[in-house]
This record gives sequence, C-alpha cells and structure tokens, in this order.
Amino acid sequence: MTLTLDKDGFLANLEDWNHDVAEQLAQLEGLTLTEAHWEIINATREFYQQYDMAPNQRPFVKHIEKCFGKEKGNSLYLLKLFPESPARVASRIAGLPRPTNCF
Repeated sequence: MTLTLDKDGFLANLEDWNHDVAEQLAQLEGLTLTEAHWEIINATREFYQQYDMAPNQRPFVKHIEKCFGKEKGNSLYLLKLFPESPARVASRIAGLPRPTNCF
C-alpha cells in the first residue's frame, strides 16, 4: 500500500490507518514497533478519540501517566520509544493529524 502523507509526514487520510500502515510509518521514523510502542500508540489514539485532537507533549505525558503510571508516563521513557519528540512521533505513527503547537 502506498501511503499518502501531508507535507509534515502525517497520514493525509486518517481512515487509511491500520496496524500495517503504523508499521510503515514507524519504518519511516527508523523504528521497529514493540509491544511497548503499541501500548503508547493505542493510548495516543484513545486520547484523540476522547479529545478530538492529537496531544501536545505535556498532555501526552500526563495521559500516558494516567493510563500506565509514572514509570511509563514520563518524558525519558517516552523519548526512548519515540526519539526527538514523543508526542509528534507517536501521533504520526498512530495515524493522527499533526499536534497543534508541534514544531
């Protein structure tokens, strides 16, 4: 399947997302998805369903902490899984639109 992405590398059509698409998006980021990645990706998609927006970094970390506790709901853990900008990278792989205020 050929992915249609916007200028920032986010999925152009949110309905195109599925697990195979997520794997392709992760490859573009240089990542191989593990169970730990999927846990965060699914929580990111839940955030989007609840708030109708992709999370920025601070709400993203708080949401992950609420879902999984402080061990996973912290920037260091999330940076290990999604380098550079965890909220942006996780949202991209989760097939969500670019988070607002995300550079």
